[in-house]
Amino acid sequence: MLAGRALTPPDIAASKGKTLLVCLTAYTTPIARLVDRHCDVVLVGDSVGMVLHGLPNTLGVTLDMMIMHGKAVRRGVERGLMVVDMPFGSYEEGPEQAFRNAARVMAETGCAAVKLEGGETMADTIGFVTARGIPVMAHVGLTPQAVNAFGGYRVQGRGQDAERIRRDAAAVAEAGAFSVVLEKVPEALARRITAEIAVPTIGIGASPACDGQILVVDDMLGLFGDFRPKFVKRYAELGHAAEAAIAAYAEEVREGRFPAAEHVFGDEPTTLKEGEAA
Repeated sequence: MLAGRALTPPDIAASKGKTLLVCLTAYTTPIARLVDRHCDVVLVGDSVGMVLHGLPNTLGVTLDMMIMHGKAVRRGVERGLMVVDMPFGSYEEGPEQAFRNAARVMAETGCAAVKLEGGETMADTIGFVTARGIPVMAHVGLTPQAVNAFGGYRVQGRGQDAERIRRDAAAVAEAGAFSVVLEKVPEALARRITAEIAVPTIGIGASPACDGQILVVDDMLGLFGDFRPKFVKRYAELGHAAEAAIAAYAEEVREGRFPAAEHVFGDEPTTLKEGEAA
């Protein structure tokens, strides 16, 4: 865990080969506060569309949605580097569109950087945006916004296709990205790319040799249903615990056991405990 003041993109870039980066997503203020205590990078991912809004994929996520959740996360982040995903359709048209929308995201959320999906085809855009003061985290390999082009959430970079992913990673790093997310690529390829490029790699379904790791927080906490991709380790089963608590509440209400005497107010004023409302 990087120590000291609030982290910056140069801090993350300088961690290459020194400190393994811990990264998680966050979409709300309470979760952002928890993540910020332990992580170097807090990503407001476009996975919010699936996790919190019930969308089938990330393609329906809008710029306004990302800004709304970015504002919420900003209120909970003090130390970690806050990065906001640029949603589908907000940057692919060209460098000018990308800069205009990224500048809006940064101005309205207070984030320190944005994340763009794509490799060689996005290199010019990344160069244009970073030259104008907007730090960019790149994302290659399986890029979820291109799920239809890939024919599903398939591993990228197997066999001869490995060279495409290597070129993508090299191109975005050379264009000025301060770090590169490698998603769902073979372990050996992720290890090789990590050794080849000068900026940190952040793996998700990649390799333990990456310079850092990221997961969707709801996945690793067991909150996102029974979604269990191979690359996710469940560190808790909060979804099951929440369902059990809701079931217990429903049973007590139906049986007339809640609220009990300690949960209602009498005619006489009482001394409130700290945190209670009158």
